[in-house]
Amino acid sequence: MTTVIECLPQTAPDLKAIKTKQQATWSSGDYAIVGTTLQIVGEQLAEAMDLRAGEKVLDIAAGNGNATLAAARRWCEVTSTDYVETLLARGKQRAEADGLKVTFQQADAEALPFEDASFDGVMSTFGAMFSPDQSSTASEMLRVCRPGGRIGLANWTPDGFIGQMFKTIGKHLPPPAGVKSPALWGTWEWIEKAFRADAAALAAEPRHFVFRYRTPEHFLDVFRRYYGPMLKAFEALDTRGRAALTRDIIELIGTFNRATDGTMVVPGEYLEVVVTRS
Repeated sequence: MTTVIECLPQTAPDLKAIKTKQQATWSSGDYAIVGTTLQIVGEQLAEAMDLRAGEKVLDIAAGNGNATLAAARRWCEVTSTDYVETLLARGKQRAEADGLKVTFQQADAEALPFEDASFDGVMSTFGAMFSPDQSSTASEMLRVCRPGGRIGLANWTPDGFIGQMFKTIGKHLPPPAGVKSPALWGTWEWIEKAFRADAAALAAEPRHFVFRYRTPEHFLDVFRRYYGPMLKAFEALDTRGRAALTRDIIELIGTFNRATDGTMVVPGEYLEVVVTRS
């Protein structure tokens, strides 16, 4: 007697619902408190892309504008986009304080409101990698970048500190089923798959941003208060769960921390990517 087992198809994740939840997550806390410490990454990416004065540059999922400001300081014509209006407002405040001319526009990385080949440069630092529909975001970047233009990315790697922090959070609060890890953007394999077919040149280098805080506990306090994904994770856990997550994050910091004086000095690996559009 043969037993027939019916294989039911896996239900695809509801990307629209996930995006709505993500938008609420990044709107919580105050990412600008964390984001402003990452400014050097935007400056380094602007140099890696060899941005030139007068070029039209798009910053996608710009947050409070690190890459935006870096491009504007190089006399580029910059459009800064994000789907969180409050973060765009913080970026606008920074640009005005520095006397930099920037256009700010709310936009979805998966469906950019721009014509094909509109920009000489397209950038994203630790932003586009968090879009639920990763393939659509990569396709949109390619679409709006002109032939010969450059796409520049800074993406946390899976094995680096932030990649491991998200993995630690995921052990306590699993992500939605079927959603790919944002840290895929920090792998050469995924970058090749997403961009190689439309690239005249493709370069990727591992870099490190060093997190410097008073103590590991200070880092956790700042991220728990202001970094949306961390804030929401702690909110979703009960007292015992919060204590366990606290313990695991402090332990994780200890494995990366190179300081011996009680402070926190943790290198966070990311992949710096420059795609030259064919």
